[in-house]
Amino acid sequence: MQQDILINWSPQETRVAVVEQGAVQELQVERTLERGLVGNVYLGKVARVLPGMQSAFIDIGLDRAAFLHVADLMSSINSRHAESDAQAAGALTSAAAAGLQPIEKQLFEGQAVMVQVLKDPIGTKGARLTAQISIAGRLLVFLPQDNHIGVSQKIPPRQREDLRQRMQVLSGELGGGFILRTNGEDASDAELAEDISYLRKTWARIKDASVRLPPASVLHQDLNLLQRVLRDMVVESTQTIRIDSREQFDKLTVFAQTFMPATLPKLQLYAGERPIFDLFNIDDDIAKALGRRVDLKSGGYLVVDQTEALTTIDVNTGGFVGARNFDDTIFKTNLEASQAIARQLRLRNLGGIVIVDFIDMVKDSHRDNVLAEFQKQLSRDRIKTTVNGFSALGLLEMTRKRTRESLAHQLCEPCSACMGKGVVKTARSVTYDILREILREARQFNPREFRVVASPKVIELFLDEESQHLAGLSDFIGKPISLQAEAAMAQEQYDIVLM
Repeated sequence: MQQDILINWSPQETRVAVVEQGAVQELQVERTLERGLVGNVYLGKVARVLPGMQSAFIDIGLDRAAFLHVADLMSSINSRHAESDAQAAGALTSAAAAGLQPIEKQLFEGQAVMVQVLKDPIGTKGARLTAQISIAGRLLVFLPQDNHIGVSQKIPPRQREDLRQRMQVLSGELGGGFILRTNGEDASDAELAEDISYLRKTWARIKDASVRLPPASVLHQDLNLLQRVLRDMVVESTQTIRIDSREQFDKLTVFAQTFMPATLPKLQLYAGERPIFDLFNIDDDIAKALGRRVDLKSGGYLVVDQTEALTTIDVNTGGFVGARNFDDTIFKTNLEASQAIARQLRLRNLGGIVIVDFIDMVKDSHRDNVLAEFQKQLSRDRIKTTVNGFSALGLLEMTRKRTRESLAHQLCEPCSACMGKGVVKTARSVTYDILREILREARQFNPREFRVVASPKVIELFLDEESQHLAGLSDFIGKPISLQAEAAMAQEQYDIVLM
């Protein structure tokens, strides 16, 4: 199926939409201020060596010096895959205990050293560094200082050895090691060779920059979203890659000429008067992707709920009555839902465990056809998915690999009124909470008066339907209770002031 990639760029935010047949299938957002430093390679300068901690502070041009432990130096390259439990837990073990050469014999103040950021700076802590460089590609991770050929542990054991042998042939005799990522499990030799070429070119540029640039310089930045579009999202069915910024179009063209020449003919500068995302009503689709309910063309609808542990998707017939009998109505709704769910998984970038509650189907043939259609739609997904079929309770269980934050987690935050619960107490429930709270306060304190400050809806209920209960409590505690409406308060918020 033919697809177009639309890129909306602004200094503060980059948005990328993949469109097929006029409908958005995938959306990615990257904000300039939220881009981290992890993966960036620097030519650092040793600012201070701490033998007692077997660590060093490295100046990489940031406000605070970054932190490098002896275990992350090149001398420990052979033990990188066998990190000790103590080190994994964050403990600083001595160089002798770890079998490493002491840091004071490897580094000295003023020395230039190539390092890569492992963890971003947090609060008063500087970035965490490693001297063991790794460069991530679409399918592979390149280890320029190692000769190890590894395969992701998530790939079934019976396939790992074959993949390792293929990689040994493809990587050639030019040195360096590779780790095959999970999404490279089904890649062709041509795709793997293209990724190897890109990674070797990237490393060559890093080495060249390390000779030309002064210490505390950036040698390599992890690819931004625009560059990752060319590396990760362009496929044979991609017709065009349209971007609405002349400056970024020129930069992307240079990047494509160097690393991805096959994508050059597809790059186009969009200079239309209408915003590029207006062409396919993409902003409307973004708004819908942040809601719980997804309407189907037939009249049915989906309800999507994201929790900490998993995502649930409920299918409902709604107003669909188009089929000749109820079984056919259910079957057609589920078929349409299977297409919509696959699209929503991509659009919202939902990962982890996903439970789909299709409408119960009596016929096994209907259930098999819905499952087959769902798997067909999922096969278009760039992210690895696994469908476990229907459970004994009739729920479809599946997983989708987590690659980044979901769209909702990127663009939204928990509601200040409901604190992320998705619901708020009714005004009546809040009035009863207030009555109980006043009774507790009256037993501990002896004020002249209690004043209730709450939302207008709660105060209105006290003045109307709950006035009798309020007066009864006032008589019982022998204190007057006054009311004050506060428009800025959410429905669950209230304050009891002792006067």
